[in-house]
Amino acid sequence: MFVDQVKIYVKGGDGGDGMVAFRREKYVPKGGPAGGDGGNGANVVFQVEEGLRTLMDFRYQRHFKAPRGEHGMSKNQHGKNSKDMIVKVPPGTIVSDAETGAIIADLVEHGQKAVIARGGRGGRGNSRFATPANPAPELSEKGEPGQEREIVMELKLLADVGLVGFPSVGKSTLLSVVSAARPKIAEYHFTTIAPNLGMVETEDGRSFVLADLPGLIEGAHSGVGLGHQFLRHIERTRVIIHVIDMAATEGRDPYEDYLTINNELKEYNLRLTERPQVIVANKMDMPDAEENLKVFQEKVGDEHPVFPISAVTREGLRELLFAVADLIEKTPEFPLIDEEVLEKDENRVMYKHEKAEQEFQITRESDGTFVISGDSIERLFKMTDFSRDESVQRFARQMRGMGIDDALRERGAKDGDTVKLLEYEFEFVE
Repeated sequence: MFVDQVKIYVKGGDGGDGMVAFRREKYVPKGGPAGGDGGNGANVVFQVEEGLRTLMDFRYQRHFKAPRGEHGMSKNQHGKNSKDMIVKVPPGTIVSDAETGAIIADLVEHGQKAVIARGGRGGRGNSRFATPANPAPELSEKGEPGQEREIVMELKLLADVGLVGFPSVGKSTLLSVVSAARPKIAEYHFTTIAPNLGMVETEDGRSFVLADLPGLIEGAHSGVGLGHQFLRHIERTRVIIHVIDMAATEGRDPYEDYLTINNELKEYNLRLTERPQVIVANKMDMPDAEENLKVFQEKVGDEHPVFPISAVTREGLRELLFAVADLIEKTPEFPLIDEEVLEKDENRVMYKHEKAEQEFQITRESDGTFVISGDSIERLFKMTDFSRDESVQRFARQMRGMGIDDALRERGAKDGDTVKLLEYEFEFVE
């Protein structure tokens, strides 16, 4: 089964907790704090594996949770950092955030890596909080929670050339005679239900990858037929071979076929019209094909080169493959992500504007409870050890420093009101 789009959940490992400990050697009076830091949690890292061809594995495992860091120990021993969780993906995978749609990574080359969910840093032990005013703090941090997100993985095949056209025009037959690929070939529509790849080598030793995509029909860009599922695979190709049944064996007009398919490509993604296109007039061994070709060439003019071939008798294939190989050499790769590509210069840095993270926001429920939310305050809350008074006092100071106390007063909070943060409730004290 060919799977080329899937939604999964990833979570970086939480950091290990810092420790509260003290030196207790016999001859060291007032030994002081000796609690170590926690280790960092593991990142979830995607790595390209050349041998993979589909996203099938992700149909059955949709949750990837990286291991957490080791907790800190006494005698100032730090916890061990967790090793990154490596997830193998096929070349051509685009990873985007399910919520925002922002592209996280475009993984193309074998061995290429990208961090998809970052692990949390380890919490600090009480050694870190020692000061002249408080030389023996009973204070430590819990590990920072790892980043968690839902992502969409989309596979776009790495083919140099894509075959497009109506069903049963001979795309699979053409692929089978010019490469070692053996796609299913039969006398009915949508024989091909998943893209097929084949390696083509010309007589002068040049080679390229050819993809046979399931047949397009009118309305494919909006979800009609099978083609719309696989239109994304044409986006990486540098050259499009448009196969047309010039014998009109199914009663359609070849020129109308040509206009319909080009319109579908344009409606799906306007940038596909920038790619050079080669028209293949197939089934030239059939009756009426010669007459139809003359009429077709008059209508098309010099817009695209037309190559009359017969995939069955192999007539015209040599010229076609040479022309396609020449076009690939002349055509640059088309970037999938529209962004300014800066020259690689050690002294040049690209800055992107990122929206400042909102530290907190306050809402109110129907029963009068004040609800505090926000990434920064929730992260601080999760890293606080509420079993120790010093940690609780520190958290109260951090909230005051962020301006939460003043914001609650502005919203009308009075002594004794209930304040909620995540699943926990506090009492507002003036």
